[in-house]
Amino acid sequence: MAHSADDAVSKHAPLGLWDVVSIMLGIVVGAGIYETPPLVLQNVAGPWEALAAWALGGVMSLVGAFCFAELAAAYPHSGGDYVYLTRAFGAWLGFLFAWFQLVIIRAANIAMMAFVFVDYAASISNVPFAWQWVWASAAVVFLTLLNLLGVVFGKRTQNVLTLAKVIGLACVLVVGFTVEWNTGSVQARHGAEHFGRPSLATAMVLVLLTYGGWNDAAFVAAEVRGGPRNIARALVVGTAAITLLYLLLNAAFLWGLGFDQARQSHAIAADLLEHRLGPWGGRAIALLVMVSALGAINGMLFSGARVYASLGVDHPVFAWLGRVHQRTRTPWGALIVQSAISLALIGVVGTPAGRAFVNDALKGAGLSAIQWEGHGGFEVLSVVTTPLFWLFFLGSGLSVFVLRQRDPHLPRPFTVPLYPEVPLLFCGMCAYMIWAGITYAQAIHLLGGLFVVTGVLTAIGLLLYRVSQKMDMDRRAGGVNPPVVPGERGV
Repeated sequence: MAHSADDAVSKHAPLGLWDVVSIMLGIVVGAGIYETPPLVLQNVAGPWEALAAWALGGVMSLVGAFCFAELAAAYPHSGGDYVYLTRAFGAWLGFLFAWFQLVIIRAANIAMMAFVFVDYAASISNVPFAWQWVWASAAVVFLTLLNLLGVVFGKRTQNVLTLAKVIGLACVLVVGFTVEWNTGSVQARHGAEHFGRPSLATAMVLVLLTYGGWNDAAFVAAEVRGGPRNIARALVVGTAAITLLYLLLNAAFLWGLGFDQARQSHAIAADLLEHRLGPWGGRAIALLVMVSALGAINGMLFSGARVYASLGVDHPVFAWLGRVHQRTRTPWGALIVQSAISLALIGVVGTPAGRAFVNDALKGAGLSAIQWEGHGGFEVLSVVTTPLFWLFFLGSGLSVFVLRQRDPHLPRPFTVPLYPEVPLLFCGMCAYMIWAGITYAQAIHLLGGLFVVTGVLTAIGLLLYRVSQKMDMDRRAGGVNPPVVPGERGV
């Protein structure tokens, strides 16, 4: 690959270890940790089983981080999965990965976090529903503008938001562990029948979804100081830090509220602070969730743009995504397009007119209408994209095996411990999550919609890939050297 986007920044390497860990914390520790714990508790038999589920989720994420650490250290180019899938299985699969990230997966998550931000802002300042999409759009536009000002602005914004988030979470931990322990509630280990039959499998799906996003450190590999080893270190350290934080938070929820009260909560962190600090504790947690949502948006904007910039460098049909500003060293084309698609999703599924349009289209295709509940309905988009996300994740896990065979002499500053058992475990986890995502889509009557959206976007993506190949052939005929396949530089 002619990594001109990488070359533009590699001389300066603006991101240090803390910057990359900050991106991981900003993306992973979003709103999920405030909403998932009660659902996990409803699917386990007791508090220790709940903590074990969160610990297991952290271990599984760390297993994945080991795999990505080897790949990122061996192929230290911007794009992460895009680079590995292209090198291991061909340019067509890397193209599809970046295409799906651009048009649905990442855009939907950015838009969802924007509505999480607005939902909690509305609880403080009474934002009318009719104006919530405006606030959500403004959050995306503002953070995009900060990132357009340069890599330094983007990383400093992320660091400030992550620091504020960590301070807020530390306060939650202090409050949780200083509340008098309700032994009666915590000892009620068999109260799950009220919620239906416990399902550890469902609990693990929720836990792993809440851990999602740790792999984004690989997207910015070309911009990390300290070389490949620092990339691997950031992945492992960041994932371990997130695991420890999640364990402490869940322990604080259980200690402060007790098992029964915690599993019945609809806003567990707010209930904890209100239990100890009164009504203003709920407002404080609303501010913390707002900061967490903004941090997640900024992290996804920052890292996602690097994937699309790499796509633009390699494929002529998206050449405008690979444009990097010479002074600010930001992939401005990718940032603008990523933001525009996220704003389009906000307009389509975040407004009454957009929702009506979507439901009319689904009914016209003989499919069930969507029930738009909570956070602008973006949970639906986020959850039904789970099979796609984990399918590409599975491909990246398999890349560890393929690339060891394909590039046996390539230096690997970091290697997966206990190979091949650890990568196999990661691939098994991905396969399970694909099945779980399909099962969930079926349960909420969106399996047909999932297949239609996936099929249409795949067809469009493959068509664009063919067009890009034709443009590349014309470029060769005109005497312009084509880009090298991702990962070949230095091989």
